[in-house]
Amino acid sequence: MVPKLPSKKILITGGAGFIGSNLVRSLSGAGYRPHLIIRKTSNSWRIKGILKKSVIHITDLEDYKSLNSVIKKIKPEIIFHCATHGGYHFQCDVGRIINANVISTVNLLKACGELKIHSFINTGSSSEYGMKNKPMREDDLPDPVNTYGVAKLSSTLLCRQFFKSKNLPVVTLRLFSPYGYYEDSRRLVACAILSCLNKKELKFSSCNLVRDFIFIEDAIKAYFSAVIHIDKSKGEIINIGSGKQHTIGDVVCQVIKLTGSKSKPQWDVVCNRRPEPVSWQAVILKANKLIDWKPRVSFSEGLRKTVKWFKINKNIYE
Repeated sequence: MVPKLPSKKILITGGAGFIGSNLVRSLSGAGYRPHLIIRKTSNSWRIKGILKKSVIHITDLEDYKSLNSVIKKIKPEIIFHCATHGGYHFQCDVGRIINANVISTVNLLKACGELKIHSFINTGSSSEYGMKNKPMREDDLPDPVNTYGVAKLSSTLLCRQFFKSKNLPVVTLRLFSPYGYYEDSRRLVACAILSCLNKKELKFSSCNLVRDFIFIEDAIKAYFSAVIHIDKSKGEIINIGSGKQHTIGDVVCQVIKLTGSKSKPQWDVVCNRRPEPVSWQAVILKANKLIDWKPRVSFSEGLRKTVKWFKINKNIYE
């Protein structure tokens, strides 16, 4: 359920991605017609069929002149900045990661700096924290261990700087591990579900790796809550997670049970190229205090709903 937002002039970057497309679908279903900035090379399979319910702008966030022209035309009042690159192990080009996250964010902030913006919701990442051995708090020292984490942290700091210097009402939602409808097939939950449904081998790295998984419906509600409570949240960094962590082994076992699969997972057969912390869990007290948000869907219920959706929609991944 989408709450009544203070403006219908809504812009979404990364609208063809996992988070962005779910925002688009939620808003379109509630009668809004958001503006989407999409690359010419973007694969828009997630929003196929609802493109007419949005206003599409083909441009590159890294091209300031083109972007600024689009922003002046739209004059958005609510911005959901979801465009990103580098979250997958195979996205390892340093220049591409910096350009897609840092340069793009700078350009968007500059283009919006002179407009009357109600709220600018920036998408951060738990990768900004780096290796921790306890639940992560927003006031913990960020210490990212890869280029993606560094780029996302840089974007977060730039957003805070624009809030301080230009009073831009921006808040960063630091997402942990979202899962659910339209998730990329190479991500854990989607990969496990599709492998079970298609009777493929289940091959993974260590079963002991941990993540804080947040269901997509809860994540999307956090974006809307941040808009509604922007007066209390602007300038802030806010964790968006479940507040609990689960092992990869637990996730895969639950998926096998929910799908009725007879497959047995093979562990330690896939190389994990990233350092792994002993703890990956969000402290979410700030989200409840500042934007009146907390997760409503349990992990088991979220997985059940996700499996049900994939059973109906698995053909779009073929």
